[in-house]
Amino acid sequence: MKLIQYPLWIFYRVWFYVLVGLTIVILFPLLLVSILKSSWYPFFFKLARIWAKCILIGMGFYWRVKWTQKLEKGQSYIFVANHTSMTDIMLMLVIVKDHPFVFVGKKELARIPLFGFFYKRTCILVDRSNAKSRQAVFKSAQKRIENGLSICIFPEGGVPDESVTLDRFKMGAFRLALDHQLPLVPISFLDNKKRLSYTFFSGSPGKMRAVGHSFFNPENYQKESIKKMSNEVYNLLLNSLERS
Repeated sequence: MKLIQYPLWIFYRVWFYVLVGLTIVILFPLLLVSILKSSWYPFFFKLARIWAKCILIGMGFYWRVKWTQKLEKGQSYIFVANHTSMTDIMLMLVIVKDHPFVFVGKKELARIPLFGFFYKRTCILVDRSNAKSRQAVFKSAQKRIENGLSICIFPEGGVPDESVTLDRFKMGAFRLALDHQLPLVPISFLDNKKRLSYTFFSGSPGKMRAVGHSFFNPENYQKESIKKMSNEVYNLLLNSLERS
């Protein structure tokens, strides 16, 4: 059985990288135009959603999202989700339709050919080992929020060991929610690890379920209650993943 599975896994993994690169090449002229002005970011976001859909469909994935609470038009949010798959970025882009958001992500991803070119020009990069870099994130996020955009952060930071259901959270997302008084939207990705984890010899087509939980209202927390909000969101996502 393994003799059959391993070649299929290799092909499936290589096909994923081909899809990521090929869709960027096809969309390159439009993507390039969309990053010329910061005010054109909503156009870039629409193109990124097309890119994400092409990859998920091309990998044989189909998604289902259940929103516990409806997103309000014109409202900015802080989106957070568990992070154990390379498809988390794509699924987040696909399920959040009408609220353009900016990813806060590790600067190392900017080194990826093609993807990194647009990543470092559209996302907020952070070096988690550098305190000044972490502080700069808040200034960059503030500018995006003032322009009516939302922010997306995977609060686990680095991808945890796959034996860990949910790693402990960094505080950045929750500090942003309280500092800017923005609703925080926790999202559970229930199948992404199964569909395409960071283990090379793994993955399969199939369903990707996402659950958008009730928002956390910053008005219910004091600024010194960042840890409390973090713990409550952590427990919510952990229970959701364990029940799935």
